[in-house]
Amino acid sequence: MAVKIRLTRMGRKKAPYFRVVVADQRFQRDGRFLEILGFYHPMRKDAGEEVKVDQERAIMWMGRGARPSETVRALFRKIGILKKFHESRKKPSAPVKTEGGN
Repeated sequence: MAVKIRLTRMGRKKAPYFRVVVADQRFQRDGRFLEILGFYHPMRKDAGEEVKVDQERAIMWMGRGARPSETVRALFRKIGILKKFHESRKKPSAPVKTEGGN
């Protein structure tokens, strides 16, 4: 099962808002989903309230192999989730042993 993190359209005509959801890629855009991670409200004036996503759950889903769509990837980059995800994936380097010593 290929899992995607994508947007689902909500709202009324000419006043859309979107939910950020985790869904099987075979399901319809506005169809069944596994989990709601947050929302994106493009018409909102306040910059702070435009996007709200549960960062821990998004990182957890990406760690399990969920691929964000291009639009969701841009939103995640904007709010810093991709940076946190990549930092969490980096393996800590092993300590360097020096020769000699005690």
